[in-house]
Amino acid sequence: MSSPSAPPPGWYPDPRDPSVERWWDGAAWTQVRRQPVPVPVQVPGPVPMPVAPVVQKPGGGGRGKVVAVVAVGIALVAAIAVGAVVVLEDDDGSTGSTADNGPTEQATSASPATGSAAPAPPSPSEDASRVTDQLNGITLPVIDGWQKAENVADEDVLLTTPGTYICPYDDGLCRHGTVATHTVTNVAAGTSPRTLAEKDVSDAADRAYDTNAVGQRPFGGMTSHKVVASRQVAVAGRAGYLVRWQVTTAEGPGGYVQSVVFPSSVGSEAPVAVRLTLDAVDASPPLTDFDTIVKGIRPVGAEGGDGGVGSSVGPTP
Repeated sequence: MSSPSAPPPGWYPDPRDPSVERWWDGAAWTQVRRQPVPVPVQVPGPVPMPVAPVVQKPGGGGRGKVVAVVAVGIALVAAIAVGAVVVLEDDDGSTGSTADNGPTEQATSASPATGSAAPAPPSPSEDASRVTDQLNGITLPVIDGWQKAENVADEDVLLTTPGTYICPYDDGLCRHGTVATHTVTNVAAGTSPRTLAEKDVSDAADRAYDTNAVGQRPFGGMTSHKVVASRQVAVAGRAGYLVRWQVTTAEGPGGYVQSVVFPSSVGSEAPVAVRLTLDAVDASPPLTDFDTIVKGIRPVGAEGGDGGVGSSVGPTP
């Protein structure tokens, strides 16, 4: 036998809160509720006395059959009523959207449990305190006075100082500080991190203070330099080498350029270079930020520890 059909659209007691009525759109509960509308009290008429069932004797008339049919009809009506209540209860967890032809009355009170799905938890946001170089398997700290790179032409740049200023020579916008990473290529076997760092800092100085990637000379060219630091250093637990230059330019105050080269901890362990530049002006962060950033470099996925300066440094080739 087929299941009883769903009740027609209308106001029914809210299964979650019977003190209010909730609109059933014929297929699912909506979110519209109202206070029950008072029903006029009717004086009940005479209550019919129950009639004892009549047993049909053999050979008698058809009265017994009539009584049996009436009893079956009453049972069927009761089954349909019960089935309608079950449908209302079971469909309470449905979509709960208001039907197109549903009522326009607003809910008078919110039920503590409306059957609607709970909001999904927010997805974890990206760690604002670190920036990742996925290719070389390292992360760098974003310290005070620095930010993740935005709107920069060089895709290797991961960190910059906030804001820009008009370059003192060629037209364009300059930044007081940048931090970039890249993989050192075309390395001959047995080349030491020191040799690679000494070459890389020269390339970094040319790019930052002499002629940039698009052929401009923001500071009128670099006129001289001197080495102000050259030492072995541990970066992300790997033995590397650091070289820092102070440069003088034709226009502007000049600045500092540092290159740190160390083997990557992923893949073929190709050398990784971290280039840091900083204008020699009061508006720039302190030069000690170079050491803080390098000290905070970690392998991707590392937890705790700085893995940088102060870690044990093995022999450098």
